[in-house]
Amino acid sequence: MNDTLDESPLDPAEALALAERQQRAVGLSFVKPVMVLYTIWGVAWLVGFLVLWLAHTVEWMPWVVAGPTFGVLIIAAIVASGIIGSRIGRGVQGSSEYQGVIYGLAWPIIGIAFGFVGAGLISQGMSTELASLYFPSAYALMVGILYVLGAALWNAKSQLVLGLVLIVLGSAAPFFGAPTNNLVMAVGGLAFLVGAIHFGVVARKVR
Repeated sequence: MNDTLDESPLDPAEALALAERQQRAVGLSFVKPVMVLYTIWGVAWLVGFLVLWLAHTVEWMPWVVAGPTFGVLIIAAIVASGIIGSRIGRGVQGSSEYQGVIYGLAWPIIGIAFGFVGAGLISQGMSTELASLYFPSAYALMVGILYVLGAALWNAKSQLVLGLVLIVLGSAAPFFGAPTNNLVMAVGGLAFLVGAIHFGVVARKVR
């Protein structure tokens, strides 16, 4: 008696369709989180820096509102990046999950480190005007460098472009002085939102 079950070979068209579905699923696992991250950062970046600029130029936006608003927006974006970044590639075989966890943890760790450096400089006599130049550029460089690293990890050209844009903005903004540096930095928010729109289109095509 033959106990072996006969299994008919998978039809080539079915095999191709299965492979395409798996490829789309993996693609969406990367595209959708990046789209969400870009949206979060775009809103936080654009609104945060415009609020700082308004605090310098109009009376109805006091610093006691602008400063905390900017801080809350950036901290929320950093936390979201840590959570979402650690989940990118989860379930994908290989080192992707490990890379995602390390990349996600890097966001809050480096963000806190830049904050402590700024606080240390203030304690040593750095003026409010210089602090208003330091913090925007420091966090622009932080986000830009992390996005460049993310581009290397996941072969994402859009992250490379966005990271380089933020590095350029962060390096150039101090030369404009306060409060114009905040308008320069706000351009980064627009770049994030353009990236989010791009990934929204990509996600729709992948589906």
